[in-house]
Amino acid sequence: MRVSRRTLILALGVAPTLLPRAAFAAYPDHPIRMIVPFAAGGNADIVARVVGERMAAALDQPVVIDNRAGAGGSIGAEAVARAEPDGYTLLVGSNGPLTVNPFVQAKLGYDPLTDFAPIALTSYVPHTIVVHPSLEAKTVAELVALSQTKAISIGTSGVGSATHLTLERFNAQTGAKLAHIPYRSGGALLPDLIGGNIQAAMTELSTALPLHRGGQARIIAIAALQRSALAPDIPTMIDSGVKDFTAASYVGILAPGSTAPGVIAQLQKAVATALATDKVKDKLRELGAELATTEQMTPAGFSDFIRADFERSRAAVKLAGLTPQ
Repeated sequence: MRVSRRTLILALGVAPTLLPRAAFAAYPDHPIRMIVPFAAGGNADIVARVVGERMAAALDQPVVIDNRAGAGGSIGAEAVARAEPDGYTLLVGSNGPLTVNPFVQAKLGYDPLTDFAPIALTSYVPHTIVVHPSLEAKTVAELVALSQTKAISIGTSGVGSATHLTLERFNAQTGAKLAHIPYRSGGALLPDLIGGNIQAAMTELSTALPLHRGGQARIIAIAALQRSALAPDIPTMIDSGVKDFTAASYVGILAPGSTAPGVIAQLQKAVATALATDKVKDKLRELGAELATTEQMTPAGFSDFIRADFERSRAAVKLAGLTPQ
């Protein structure tokens, strides 16, 4: 005799309303919400929309982008950390909420290492040092030497930002004495760099490359393992003698911490499928982004990446003398 699901449930003495959704329907069976903890139009938002569109096709459910800006990404991140771990609320995570804010915000409402389940790293945009054309330094070595003899001002996206921490690491490792000038964002510093009010900037390749190509500024080096296909003539920091120096603004997808492994596996497969399409690859490269490696596109690989960047941020914050505010 065939036993129905409802008969089995009643025989076990379990009320149907108390069973998880997964007992009645395969995941996913309704739209997935992906929270971007920043305003629309930024790097994380663009990546979320491009990748989310292809994830929706792979999962056969809409992926809805929900922008929740504030507190350097912490507001949106906390919303995901506290969400039901059912795979229907995801975080588009990046440096700020995951590996910078824990060291600069005194009242963080989540633990980035335990309250999230990493799904996959999607991409990262390398940091660069870009200088005004009037500055005589054309290499990293020349810039370091010049900064030791005269004041050189360098802008970043703000105190405690990812680019600020990269600058602190650069100064410490090379002995440079570049004077930090904080701005509200990478875009906000551009007019002053173009106008010569600051002499240099530590910023994302995507921000600096149009200026470099247009002759309004000059990129000295890129903090990546290899040269960018968009600008193969520009050396890396490693090429320039700064040993093992890499830094980037990254974007990845995460779920609430206790999300079921089977759900994480389905989401990871959807992200990897999205990143394998030419449309997504081309769009990310237009942004100056490098695709994550195959290993970084896995939960374990992304988790290792986060933990490594977490420790880099810890060391950089100490170098900068920052305390949580």
